[in-house]
Order: sequence, then structure tokens, then C-alpha cells
Amino acid sequence: MKADRLLSILLLLQTRGRVPATELAERLEVSVRTIYRDVEALSAAGVPVYTERGRHGGIALLPGYRTDVSGLTADEARALFVLSTQGAHSDLGLDGALGSALRKVMAALPAPHRPAAERISERILVDPVRWLQPGGSASGPDLGELQHAVFTDRRLRLRYRHSGAPVPAEYTVDPYGLVSKAGVWYLVADLNGGPRLFRAERVLAAETGEEPVRRRPGVGLGAVWAVLRDQVERLPKEVQVRVRVRRGRLDMFVRIHSTRLTAPPPESGAGAADDWVELTMGFQALPAVRALLAFGADAEVLSPPAARRELARAAAEAARLYRD
Repeated sequence: MKADRLLSILLLLQTRGRVPATELAERLEVSVRTIYRDVEALSAAGVPVYTERGRHGGIALLPGYRTDVSGLTADEARALFVLSTQGAHSDLGLDGALGSALRKVMAALPAPHRPAAERISERILVDPVRWLQPGGSASGPDLGELQHAVFTDRRLRLRYRHSGAPVPAEYTVDPYGLVSKAGVWYLVADLNGGPRLFRAERVLAAETGEEPVRRRPGVGLGAVWAVLRDQVERLPKEVQVRVRVRRGRLDMFVRIHSTRLTAPPPESGAGAADDWVELTMGFQALPAVRALLAFGADAEVLSPPAARRELARAAAEAARLYRD
């Protein structure tokens, strides 16, 4: 919209001082001719903007002109600019809006706070995706229809693929909202009056209905998410496994399998790299212990015997594939 573009030009000039028309055109994704027309519109509206030609020319505001919005401290400004790292905003299609909002904040900051706010996005990076996890791919799930149902307070019809299920299931749910956890998006909703969690990337089809949402009175997204998160984190560990790991690989082992550890690991620094460290782990099912084969001879399952036999079978199957 032209009004948004004019405001963006004003804020960029206020923040940066003199800016070449070509740079403004590139940042706002319009032609240089459009930028000059916008400058004329700003001038006609009483904004003291002028153009200087030549090698070091550009578009600028008269000295001393600014829109003043004060009240932010230096720490508050730095905290806001941590938001500029990509992630959830991109998945929701709001990365452009975030950039525009931060330009407005930058223009409103007192001059002494601006350098620190500019540096924060260059020195701090927030990557919400856990190591070796599939979430956070460039494409990501299609959240458009889920957002529509959430913001219009309508019931939502889903065609959903459960992990391991041969055919998709169909549900009509009452959404509370969307949650991004470690780069993975979830729909939080009630199904038949009870809280349920739906992984967004497993939604095969979604359609917003005409019926208004039927949420439980006095219950919000935060409360429902807390209940669901607790349920997931307290899933019973059916198989208790005792394993020993070479100390030199302990840090990597813990990063990958931290959610399966039933007790905090010892410090990795004490002792030689070839020393063994014993850990206790919990697995939902016996075949899941096969994941430990990725560490080869640097990790050995000590008990139970059934877990050792499971790994031996897996290793034998792999060996058969590579026989000459």
C-alpha cells in the first residue's frame, strides 16, 4: 500500500539520514521513479524532505525533523531487535511485517540507543530448530487455513495423517491457537471437548467451517498447551536401558539423546576420552534402541539382555547388506 510505503520511506530517512533513491527502491521493491513520486507526495503533505543530486547525493530530511516516540530503555530496545531473526514469523508470512515494525521502532528510538539496537541483530541469532531435527525446513507446513480458523474463531475440519497409521483420519476440532516448539508447528485444539495436539505438517487438508468455535469457558491457549506439553513429557518409558559411552563422545551423545536420559549425565571433561561413562535411558519401545547403533563402538548397551539382542539383530541385518 502507498501509505505504508510512504511511512517506510519517512522512517528510513529518519533513521539513516541521506539515502540514495536506488537503495530505497531496492529495499521497498519498487522503481526509482516510484520513489521520486513518493518523495513528492511526502513534500506535498508537509514533510521537509529534499533530494540532492550527484555522486554523494540522495534523499534526506531537513536536520532536526523527526517523529518522536520515546520511553524505551536501551535494554528494551535490544530485546525487541532479537525478534528480527527468522523463524516463526517466516512460517506465518509475517517476516515482511516484522521488518517494517522494527524500522518504525528504530526510527522512534532516542539516538543514543540506536547503535546498540542495530548491533543486536548482528551479534545475536536465535535458531529455534533442535540439532538433527527435521523441523524448520525452508518450505514448512501450510499454516494459512489453520491461521484463518484460529483468528476467525471458527471450527476446523481436518484430514490428518497419524504416524504409522495406514489411512488418514478426519476430525472436526475447536482450535485454541498455534504453537511453534523447536521449529515445529502444532495446532492446539479441543476434540469432543478434550485437548488434542495436531502436528501441522501432518495436516493433509484443512477447511474452516461456518460454525463458531466451541472452546471450554475460561480456558485459553496457554493453559491447554501446558496440559498437552505435560502429557507428552510424561509419556511412560517402557524400556529402561543401561548404556556406556566413551567420554570423548559423551557431549554429542547427550545432545542427540537428551530426552531419553533418566538422570543428568556426568561432566564430560573429567577423565580420558577413552574412558567409559554409564548412563540410564528410557525408550518407548524396544526397537527404538537401534538408534544407538549410530555411535558404533563408542556406545554399548549393558542391559537389559533383550536390548542387546535387538542391537545384535540390527547389526547383523546391516552386515548382510554389505557382504561381498
